Amino acid sequence: MTLYELMAAPGRASEAVLNDTTPPEEQSALLTTMRGRLGEMRSAVRRGLESDAPSRTGMVGWNAKTLWERPDPLGAPLLKRVQAYAMAVNEENARMGRIVAAPTAGSAGTLPGALIGVGDELGFTDDALVMPLVLAAGIGDIISQTMFIAGASGGCGAEIGPSAAMAAAAVCELLGGSARQAVHAAAMALMNTIGLVCDPVGGFVEVPCVSRNAFYSVHAVAAAQLALAGLESFIPPDEVVSAMASVGRLLPPELRETGEGGLADTPTGRRIALQMAK
Repeated sequence: MTLYELMAAPGRASEAVLNDTTPPEEQSALLTTMRGRLGEMRSAVRRGLESDAPSRTGMVGWNAKTLWERPDPLGAPLLKRVQAYAMAVNEENARMGRIVAAPTAGSAGTLPGALIGVGDELGFTDDALVMPLVLAAGIGDIISQTMFIAGASGGCGAEIGPSAAMAAAAVCELLGGSARQAVHAAAMALMNTIGLVCDPVGGFVEVPCVSRNAFYSVHAVAAAQLALAGLESFIPPDEVVSAMASVGRLLPPELRETGEGGLADTPTGRRIALQMAK
């Protein structure tokens, strides 16, 4: 299935994904598995919000709890919740806790941050989140057919980009969006991550990865909001995926998860890498 084909689905986009990928006799089992994945995501959020234990390097570990517990000067509870949930998951990852790669460990917070965060803020039950999660998986699968979803393949645009696209489509469907709107939400989220470099300080999935998930979970919600208002990607969604892959392949190795460029190549980044090596 292509994004174009998914966009033309007559019903919910998630139903089109489910029917296209799973035989009818296996659909119930898949939905049960998805409920389990959702439960694991929620558990990671809870543990991350409760803990301020540092990661192995000491670079992260308290960000989600700090944001969650302190007063919000903006008075924007949805924004705060989505960011805190996303960071909670990625800090659990940095502490070697149990998380759900969505689609990777480094981008694991974006989808639960956006989907569960919006769901909780607006009072949706977990049952309402299951089919949007199926859609998110379908979007990730379609993107992966064009490029490996990994920072080493195409920078962070090939990692956090798909996660933002998956989250945007899921949130859009949760809020009643059509298949067309969900696909355009994914495309708008993805197009605005093209060219993003992968530059983990010291080679650890901590800085800038934890805060990057917070930013792009909000980015995904914004893309869903635009799509629900009727805005669409001027470039067809499948072409957006191809553009992401093309730009990712053009990035030099230093900007593709090697820890040799970007923030990793700053004086502080190099110092931390040396400390960890010792």
